[in-house]
Amino acid sequence: MPSIYKNFINGEWVESASGKTFENRNPANKDEIIGLFQKSNAEDVNRAVESAKSSAEMWRKFPAPKRAEILYRVAEMLIKKKEDFARDMTREMGKVLKETGGDVQEAIDMTYYVAGEGRRLFGDTTPSELPNKFCMSVRIPVGVVAAITPWNFPMAIPSWKIAPALVTGNTVIFKPASDTPLSAVNFVKLFEDAGLPKGVLNMVTGTGTEVGEPLILHKDIKLVSFTGSSDVGRFVATDCAHKMKRCSLEMGGKNAIIVMDDANLDLAIEGAIWGGFGTTGQRCTAASRVVVHKLKAKEFISKFSERAKALKCGDGLLPDTDVGPIINESQLNKVHDYTKTGKGEGAKLLIGGELCTDKGCEKGYFYKPTIFVDVDRNMRIAQEEIFGPTVSIITVGSLDEAIDVVNSIKYGLSSSIYTQDVNKAFVAMRDIYAGITYINSSTIGAEVHLPFGGVNQTGNGHREGGTTALDIFTEWKTLYIDYSGRLQKAQSIE
Repeated sequence: MPSIYKNFINGEWVESASGKTFENRNPANKDEIIGLFQKSNAEDVNRAVESAKSSAEMWRKFPAPKRAEILYRVAEMLIKKKEDFARDMTREMGKVLKETGGDVQEAIDMTYYVAGEGRRLFGDTTPSELPNKFCMSVRIPVGVVAAITPWNFPMAIPSWKIAPALVTGNTVIFKPASDTPLSAVNFVKLFEDAGLPKGVLNMVTGTGTEVGEPLILHKDIKLVSFTGSSDVGRFVATDCAHKMKRCSLEMGGKNAIIVMDDANLDLAIEGAIWGGFGTTGQRCTAASRVVVHKLKAKEFISKFSERAKALKCGDGLLPDTDVGPIINESQLNKVHDYTKTGKGEGAKLLIGGELCTDKGCEKGYFYKPTIFVDVDRNMRIAQEEIFGPTVSIITVGSLDEAIDVVNSIKYGLSSSIYTQDVNKAFVAMRDIYAGITYINSSTIGAEVHLPFGGVNQTGNGHREGGTTALDIFTEWKTLYIDYSGRLQKAQSIE
């Protein structure tokens, strides 16, 4: 009998008001049930919001350094649980064990980093234009926050939202992806064990329709922090605009690696393999386009395709696996539909383009690493986010053309250029329009102390990571202290 996991509301693990559960299955072996999780509804959301609302005043007044100490304890416990949590994560979402270990490590790094901010929630002091008057600014919490996260980084991305929200004095309702609820339970349990007061962090599992929408629409939610698809992100943005709520959106990407004619080709190939097929291409920062100078195209394509063909699909728990499964059947079908689209558009399918049924893959959602060549920049496979192990190669004749191709999409998250010419590197850094640009590295590898996010339809201008994350979860309050003992009118009004 599989284990049954519950919601976390007001410091208690409770069943859903619906009385229903849903199965969480291993995408590498759909016969394996990881556990049963609460199929929650609007009543559960209301209970969680009420819990967070009731705790908001207490938590707002809780000293920030003391909030930070709780986060520090969470990070300490994460270190001890890293291996176990990584294995659980691989079982429920598929990526290889070294990558799930990295996912947990990112949560460790982020939680430690944000804990340090408990003593650095700085504002500004500035001279007044009037005598005997003091001016300063401070951060104040937004209030009750909804954190809605995806399945591809089921512990790292929640840490990006929950840790800064808590250290700045907000209370949180956490709605994890239905494909990865076990990692959410594991993460939230640590906050309970670390002594977080009741009601400050709540977790409700279930579908976007039954849980996500009521949470976003709830009148007492002051901020929605969302990472996921662009389609859902538009709904979040529209609803929040109508209700004058704040929202932070991290959505799609269609990232590109530029390989110039002077590039270290072997290094570029390693970067393209990691960017295109790491996490089975299921990253918002995945390198789904490679823009190659025509003088290097033939050699790059030959070597890149040989490396990709040698990648082994399989269970992410096995040490010789390079590429794990697609997250679920629906996404597997979507990836394969894009293969059909690419061929229909006239691109040449070089390798892959089919389900992987190798030994050990028969019961999972596996797809072979796929490469298209002869791709036009305007083809759908070169414009739309596939979120699978599919890479389109586009050939160009110059740096300017390469940058133009990189910028010719509706997104703008991550980008990369391989070149040995410092001048070309600086031109790329200046002219690529994206939130992140790497030089001689892949499009993957964000660090927690730097801003993370993109331009255009990748998001709505906010940045997670670093001190910029604090701006999402706080309002600025300006304070004027007049100790002159008389009414002083600013702007020289007599």
